[in-house]
Amino acid sequence: MDKIQDIRNIGIIAHIDAGKTTVTERILYHTGKIHRMGEVHEGTAVMDWMEQEQERGITITSAVTTCMWKDKRINIIDTPGHVDFTIEVERSLKVLDGTLVVFCAVGGVQPQTETVWRQADRYDVPKIAVINKLDRTGADFFKVIIDMHKKLGANAVPVQIPIGKEDDFRGIIDLVECKAYMFGEKGDLEEIIEREIPEDMKDIASHWRHNLVEKLADVDEEVEDMYLMDKGIYPDRLKAFIRRNTNKNLFIPVLCSSALKNKGMKFVLDAVCDYLPSPLDVKPPKAVDPKTEEEVSIGPDEKEPLCAYAYKVMADPFIGTLTFARIYSGRLDSGTYVYNSTSAKKERIGQIVKMHADQREMVQSAGPGEIVGLVGLKNTFTAHTLCAENKHLTLERIKYPEPVISMAIEPETRPDQDKLGEALKKVANEDPSFRIRYNEETGQTLISGMGELHLEIIVDRLKREFKVAARVGSPQVAYRETISAQVESTGKFIQQTGGRGQYGHVEVRLEPAEKGEGVIFEEKIKGGVVPREYFKAIEKGIRNAAKTGVLAGYPVTDIKATLYDGSYHEVDSSEMAFSNAGAIALREGMRKARPVLLEPIMDLEVTTPDEYLGDVIGDMNMRRIKVENITPHGTTKIITGAAPLAQMFGYATALRSLTQGRATYTMEPSYYQVVPKGIMEKMTAGPQSK
Repeated sequence: MDKIQDIRNIGIIAHIDAGKTTVTERILYHTGKIHRMGEVHEGTAVMDWMEQEQERGITITSAVTTCMWKDKRINIIDTPGHVDFTIEVERSLKVLDGTLVVFCAVGGVQPQTETVWRQADRYDVPKIAVINKLDRTGADFFKVIIDMHKKLGANAVPVQIPIGKEDDFRGIIDLVECKAYMFGEKGDLEEIIEREIPEDMKDIASHWRHNLVEKLADVDEEVEDMYLMDKGIYPDRLKAFIRRNTNKNLFIPVLCSSALKNKGMKFVLDAVCDYLPSPLDVKPPKAVDPKTEEEVSIGPDEKEPLCAYAYKVMADPFIGTLTFARIYSGRLDSGTYVYNSTSAKKERIGQIVKMHADQREMVQSAGPGEIVGLVGLKNTFTAHTLCAENKHLTLERIKYPEPVISMAIEPETRPDQDKLGEALKKVANEDPSFRIRYNEETGQTLISGMGELHLEIIVDRLKREFKVAARVGSPQVAYRETISAQVESTGKFIQQTGGRGQYGHVEVRLEPAEKGEGVIFEEKIKGGVVPREYFKAIEKGIRNAAKTGVLAGYPVTDIKATLYDGSYHEVDSSEMAFSNAGAIALREGMRKARPVLLEPIMDLEVTTPDEYLGDVIGDMNMRRIKVENITPHGTTKIITGAAPLAQMFGYATALRSLTQGRATYTMEPSYYQVVPKGIMEKMTAGPQSK
């Protein structure tokens, strides 16, 4: 059993292709976890163990592994960089204590880097920045630092600076120790030579050492006092100050590396141990008693009642369902029973495993601060809380992103019908950003996700993992419906059938809500005209009705429904009657409240050589893309804009042909906006079905 202060739970996050998986492979090699380094471009990376990852050279699922460095146990989650798999980053950050953010020394702060950085901020996760690929042509360490300050507003401060540039990157200067370290031909794989700082770099090293202390003084009074008194700070004290302020999220140490060339990775491991927090150094998550809804304090102590968070569920072909959980307090023992406070069900822990990508090691028990896989849980899914049977606790759940793209799916043969339903259900249990719904009007099963690649991977998994042959339709945009006016609406559900009847009557005010707020329900009943016990049923009816809008059958969003009046019958009123009344009120009200269609707008960034700028902009204008910024970057231009998703299908092919394959782009969901009038009229003309 490791001491809790010697555990580091870290994630590796970044933009696609910044080198996250390569960094992880090098870490595993240096810590003795693997004996041959895999390469992403060859499809041999240990952490990219899915066939789809190896074929495409990208990370799709967050993989977990454990390794040791200088008596510290490091639990690592390698996360995807592609925006289609953002849920993997979100749920990983929820359970991590610290993170390595990898930046490309050429690309700097790229769009998905901004997204994952903000996600880490949302969960208050301390960070270390690693500027990778310093050996590449166009690499500029100091430009990336400026980029981090401008785009991220981060107090990012180098604790190392590189010696040499691009293919001459040959060493680093450690600003804490004030020493130079030179790499051999094979980087970290052979002895690193410690030297005095080269004469021609003494001034620049002195400047950045001074900068390091100054930036620490800005956020730490003790350092400020020493700085103002002009006292020297010894390396050990300086490390302690860096650690303290990194853990408070006030300071981001920045390191140098070229993971592919094995340069700087041992220093990255040292920094993880020196600067990132143990489970004792971070604020425990908020736990709530589900009965009283009062906050309960929990701490990383095995003597406290059990509290663990299931952050991921995975279907395993050999052992069934594998549930990944972070233990915050108490102990978990295999063969014992726990209580799932989210599903309100008792669960038996069959086995506890420590993961290494898709390999596993059985253990008898696990304590606070550990991330483990659990076998045998039947009713535990993503974002569920496991606790002791005699002390019920619930942890805050993750907010899932809304899907932006849908496609119809059907089995190729009749025997595949049942298998398809079962397989889709398993995938949906694993991935909360993937949704399934059945359209009764068209008789189609629709699957929805975060992008074309997301759904492509799922369909591929159905064929390979679940052996289900399925046909899919063309991708469709996941539109939404909302209202543009405030109205008051009546919902009455009255039935007389000879015996006991049904009676529910509600008066509801509908009004537009803020962007991204979904469906909000409030009650402002006075005088008990509708009994309190029916409020939940009315809300359920409104929410169920909001799944299908009145314009074209798309889900309703950004709407506020306030129950302000109604009536009931002593005998005939029931939850079902009031649920139906709520649904009627929403549908009738929407028809009167000037309903509009909303389309998903994507943040788009295109990097193109200068000579193709005119052609790329011209194509953007044809696609209704609003160009927001054009920034020069060496011999290229970076164009940012807001793009309607409906216009972006096939964009990769169009961009390739416009620029002879030399331009690249990234795209991620940003917000929903009203569809232009002419397009809306075309979409809602004729039969109101979708």
